[in-house]
Amino acid sequence: MTNLTASAPWQALNQLANQLEGQHMRDWFRADPQRVARYSATACGIEVDFSKNRINDSVMTALYELADHCTVEAKRDAMFSGEMINTTEGRAVLHTALRNFSGDAVIVDGEDVMPQVRSTLSKMREFTDTLLNGKMLGYTGKPLSHVVAIGIGGSFLGPKIISEALKPYHNDSVRVHFVANVDGCHIRDVLKSLDHEETLVLMSSKSFTTQETLQNTQTAKDWFMQQGGAQKDIAQHFACVSSNVTAAKEFGINPDNVFPMWDWVGGRYSLWSAIGLPIALCLGFNAFEQLLKGAFAMDEHFKSAPKHENLPFILALLGVWYRNFQGAQSHVLLPYYHYLRGFPAYVQQLDMESNGKQVTQSGKSINCATGPIIWGSEGTNGQHSFHQLIHQSSTLIPADFLLPLRVDSNDLNAAQHHAMLASNCFGQTQALMQGKSYDECLADLSATQYSEKERMRIAAHKTMPGNKPSNTLTFERLDPFTLGAIVALYEHKVFVQGAIWDVNSFDQWGVELGKVLGNQVLDGIGGKKDLGEFDASTARLIERFVHAQQSDDSH
Repeated sequence: MTNLTASAPWQALNQLANQLEGQHMRDWFRADPQRVARYSATACGIEVDFSKNRINDSVMTALYELADHCTVEAKRDAMFSGEMINTTEGRAVLHTALRNFSGDAVIVDGEDVMPQVRSTLSKMREFTDTLLNGKMLGYTGKPLSHVVAIGIGGSFLGPKIISEALKPYHNDSVRVHFVANVDGCHIRDVLKSLDHEETLVLMSSKSFTTQETLQNTQTAKDWFMQQGGAQKDIAQHFACVSSNVTAAKEFGINPDNVFPMWDWVGGRYSLWSAIGLPIALCLGFNAFEQLLKGAFAMDEHFKSAPKHENLPFILALLGVWYRNFQGAQSHVLLPYYHYLRGFPAYVQQLDMESNGKQVTQSGKSINCATGPIIWGSEGTNGQHSFHQLIHQSSTLIPADFLLPLRVDSNDLNAAQHHAMLASNCFGQTQALMQGKSYDECLADLSATQYSEKERMRIAAHKTMPGNKPSNTLTFERLDPFTLGAIVALYEHKVFVQGAIWDVNSFDQWGVELGKVLGNQVLDGIGGKKDLGEFDASTARLIERFVHAQQSDDSH
């Protein structure tokens, strides 16, 4: 591939960005009654209205040509076929195999991995059904009715946010509590409300050595023992997702309750694996399977739909347009559904950990911007805080709005609540697009008692430029199938952007460095490493911390 920024499609997009300068979306809507029909696409029950973007047919054509120039489709096919596309770690990238219902083999290093996948799913179903049916008993004979799911990063974030998003589908026979933060306040707050005789601890760590996860699991074990359990009872109250069966067995976990992880599944893509066991325990295995099937449906769409109808391609290319040709540094996600409020944090990890890179696949410095800052919050709360900046600042922040068209609820005033929610969602996208001109604001003030000079001053403050881009994703309801499709949509969006920028979207060396240095600092705090080996600032911070702990011990 030739230098990306010197390529013909890139140069064409630069010219188009200059040509569109000063043009306004509201004028395009007035001039083109078919704009919405032309710039909308549907797949897997999700409709994406991308008409409120600073685009025309020439822009979209150039973006599709950029994807062709970057051979995105060939890279996509390489991922699905099990090629070693994570080149810095020598791994295939096959989270898609975890939700593969095609019946086709998926080959990694000459071996079909699908029998392992199906076997693990069967094991997860048996475990889930046993627990939810009250047949999994603790050491005193009581049914286990609480699960403490301990993980960090992808081993925590995906299961927690998916479980929260599907709260209306929860199975109430078991309550799942999530713990990630190594801050002891978190695990202590969870454990103090539980009966150890009725509690299962489910730990997720591929290596069984992840610092935060192992510490929280050890704290849970100590709590269990202090409450009256014995080492031999650990086997009935602890399970794990890990490839290190030996370490799990030494901890006291029954090997039958160890679920596998594979190198070809990255942490931020792992909710589809046994890492998703807490989801199955929240919802029941049938609902978890529907989540997988929704993701599989989006996989099939991504593989087969032409680019101009392909949701991951469309969202990804629009993101490239704003990041590289419009100067946008961030992208905001605005779910208008309370249970989906954690979704921005999930996509934040997915996107920023994947494409927050500075070199190409060949190790050369990238000469263009890559992954944007991902952030967001639930509507309508954000309208009363950060939406102000999106509307009236000079900072360009593209937005995704997500809304289920229906909610399954017979609660008092549920229909009116949802109608108000939808009206706010659609009203915000309208306001961002059309804005309000100075003349319109001045006219609104004509009947007031203000002087003409004062009206002119206030009108300037009330003016909103509009022309702020957004996508609106609507779907019938947020059920497990649809949520699976939405998550896979954003996974593939991130993939397409990484393919265009020519980065390895599947390693995370910045995260790994933090882990290594954190362990070294812990040795410094524990007196196992000389403070002279640290920089002066870090050494001073360690000294202050150790002194504070010693002061506590002396009181």
